[in-house]
Amino acid sequence: MQDNAYESEKSAPFNAVVIVGLGLIGASLAAALRKAWHQMYLLGVDVDGRACVLAKERGWVNEACRPDDALFTEFLANKADLVVLATPVAAVDDYMHMLAEANYEGVLTDTVSTKSHMIEAANSILPNPSIYIPGHPMAGSEKAGVDAARSDLYEGINWILCPDENTDPDAFQQLHELICGMNARVVSLPREDHDNAVAIVSHVPHMVASALMQLALAHVDESRSLMRLAAGGFKDTTRVAAGSPALWCGIAFDNADALANGLAEMTDILANLRSALVDGDKVEFTRMLACASDARRELPAAWVPGSDRLVEVRIPMVNRTGVVAEVTTIASSVGCNIQSIEIDHVSEGNAVLSLVLTDEGDIGQMSYKLVSAGYSVSFSPLSPKEHSHVE
Repeated sequence: MQDNAYESEKSAPFNAVVIVGLGLIGASLAAALRKAWHQMYLLGVDVDGRACVLAKERGWVNEACRPDDALFTEFLANKADLVVLATPVAAVDDYMHMLAEANYEGVLTDTVSTKSHMIEAANSILPNPSIYIPGHPMAGSEKAGVDAARSDLYEGINWILCPDENTDPDAFQQLHELICGMNARVVSLPREDHDNAVAIVSHVPHMVASALMQLALAHVDESRSLMRLAAGGFKDTTRVAAGSPALWCGIAFDNADALANGLAEMTDILANLRSALVDGDKVEFTRMLACASDARRELPAAWVPGSDRLVEVRIPMVNRTGVVAEVTTIASSVGCNIQSIEIDHVSEGNAVLSLVLTDEGDIGQMSYKLVSAGYSVSFSPLSPKEHSHVE
């Protein structure tokens, strides 16, 4: 393998990327990166030899190998500047030990849907835990494996990143650019909030979908006529219940406390609906339905970033750590979408964080929160022609 094989386009945020795990999520990531940056060098790693062969045959990776292959170790030690763990939580510790033994010094992220164990493992295994930036694409399918992978899986989805005060701002900038380059959007969350938030919007809904299917099955007669009626909304609501039981069992127990709390809240809501129905309280019943209806209507149908009214936010980073984590989390909390991030290193120890925002969210509230947090902030309009990342 020649050195020039690792060269990449100048615009690519990373030159040589390792994707560990070539299932639906990992293989789709490889396909999306290949589509966005054709010259980026990609190494796929998986215990399944067939997944390695298919990923290479389809042109998603330059090379693919098993974890015990010398190519993997050599790539970690000498070439890789980004590693993405797209494996079940149970496999994470082994791979982090491999990274530590190879003295890997690049950026590490992941696609795992829970973060508690990931963060604990990074802190206890990695010589420099700050290289790890927790990640979680809010994407998936009822189908699994490399055969279900596709290059557009991440287009328009939210991709959670959880930086903290030790996160290298330049590394976060690179990762942000990588994700936005696949037409996904970055949402920053505090690490301690991730598992609870994901339990509510992802894990509990999956269990509810599974429960609905169990309810329907309990009422199916021998002719299965009930299932012929299960079209439209029922099929849409229960689509995720077709996902891998083994995979979702693992996810559920990895996030057991948050999921159990969410299911308890869901049980209370259903109990309140039942009580209003049994009591004949149409006012309360209607109120509950209306509350849910109004909230559902406020959800965006799709993410379409506004490129006609851009705003640049400039924030000095003088003698203050954790700026990227705090600022991006504030932006996400008020619904502001960060189109791009740039860091202008004015001098050693001094820099200016520049964010380009689309026309989403409450910029006024963002300004208020930043000033309240002690930042000096300047906002200025920016036309798309001034911003090279906007088409």
